[in-house]
Amino acid sequence: MNTGAAITPAQYVQHHLEHLTLNLRTFRVGDLQEAQGFWVLNLDTFLVSLILGIGLVVFLRFVAVRMREVPGGLQNFVEIMVGFVDKSISEVYHGKSKLLAPMSLIIFMWVFLMNAMDLLPVDLLWRILDLFGVTYFKNVPTADPNVTFAMSLAVFFLIIFYNIKIKKFHLAKEMLTVPFGGYLFPLNLVFRLIEECVKPLSLALRLFGNMFAGELVFILIALLPWWGQGLPGGIWAIFHILVITLQAFIFMMLTVVYLSMAHDTH
Repeated sequence: MNTGAAITPAQYVQHHLEHLTLNLRTFRVGDLQEAQGFWVLNLDTFLVSLILGIGLVVFLRFVAVRMREVPGGLQNFVEIMVGFVDKSISEVYHGKSKLLAPMSLIIFMWVFLMNAMDLLPVDLLWRILDLFGVTYFKNVPTADPNVTFAMSLAVFFLIIFYNIKIKKFHLAKEMLTVPFGGYLFPLNLVFRLIEECVKPLSLALRLFGNMFAGELVFILIALLPWWGQGLPGGIWAIFHILVITLQAFIFMMLTVVYLSMAHDTH
């Protein structure tokens, strides 16, 4: 899009909802005519989520190798986060798992960071990248359903894995007899399959819906004259800090709840 040309509000909104894409068949970047289909990667979503994920791991590693008996500011912050996540898990999950606590910490902090990209000014990254010929760029990974569904499917596969690992043959009995007894096993099986399929859908759509709506509000505020953006933008940004934190916490807690149910054998 030509930054110097006058555009309508509808074109402005549409422009900010377009992704920087990579066609994996032709290796063409940003071609809107080929920006659909299975072999098209949303390159902006992939790069931002990857950079944030690597940055988070490097940050936690940096703090871990410099642990001191008298903690500094960064160590205090990480210890608070670890304690918060550990307490949240212990209230829901009463088993033993070496995976659940560190995975929950990474989920919470990574989703929070991806959500927090929504707090950057709407045009900031795009105008910087536009100087290098990048026309489209969405900087909020969790406003892309590909990311939220990918994370929810990873959780879904873990649910299936732990159901089979922990319950073994009891899983078949549970699927065929709960909740209506063995005589209605076809109905029990249908209900169980629906229940399991709803879990990744609820994880993905809740996070995507909230973040997409938040991003859209910021875009609409950016359509106001520059002198009218400060108050509504500031109010929405303050409120949105609560939203991005809450959505990261909900995604983490639902993951813990679902995995706890998979470990539950009674």
